[in-house]
Amino acid sequence: MRKALREQLVKYAEQFETEVFIQGDPSWFMHQVQGRLNQEVMAFVASSLSYGSRKQFLPKIQLLLDASQGEPYEWIRSGAYTKMFPDNCQCFYRLYDNHTMLQFMQSLRELVAEYGSLGEFAYQAVQKGNPMHGDALKTLAALSHYFKKRGLNGIVPQPVTSLCKRPCMFLRWVVRDNSPVDLGIWSDYIDKTSLYIPMDTHVMQTARRLGLVHTKSASWATTQALTQEMAKVFPTDPVRGDFALYGADALV
Repeated sequence: MRKALREQLVKYAEQFETEVFIQGDPSWFMHQVQGRLNQEVMAFVASSLSYGSRKQFLPKIQLLLDASQGEPYEWIRSGAYTKMFPDNCQCFYRLYDNHTMLQFMQSLRELVAEYGSLGEFAYQAVQKGNPMHGDALKTLAALSHYFKKRGLNGIVPQPVTSLCKRPCMFLRWVVRDNSPVDLGIWSDYIDKTSLYIPMDTHVMQTARRLGLVHTKSASWATTQALTQEMAKVFPTDPVRGDFALYGADALV
């Protein structure tokens, strides 16, 4: 990688990883609740709905935050979400109808009942085998498998066989520490060097324009390649490159 590009990416990351970034970003919602249990649940739910137009999905996440009255963990744990989601096919947001959302919330409630919290679920997933640099991949796979075996295939996508953008974004939020944007509440048991850049077609196009990747279509292999390139710039925190790519796109 050219020295000039490396320096430019560092500059962009410094410029955009600030509290101002949160405004208008789905990460804003996890900062509106108090306590680790509430934050991780709010982050997970917000990330799961974060696709398509922000003008459309941000109000939907706001509805969930309002319904929970700032206590999303208890809202899920108690089953109070059933008042919001009747078991019918009325659309809630794009591909997610009320039935799908009810299944999603019910599965999350089962996870919380079984493990106590999302964080404990992730901790146990990491501890299976050698907790080295596969920490994030183990957690992504475990989350996807948990929801898939309950009949939910798309809302928590699988790594390797899909881009898995939203779960990768969720892990960035809860793992990266010392950040004005990300929470770092899972940093004790997931190594941030194991995180992956949240990848979509737009991110790939920006990375391709900068010469960081060379494929024409986004895939998990592209995610790996871009993350490896960002590790050359941010060796102890490669996903900080997500802010650098945002800056590279915003300032074009």
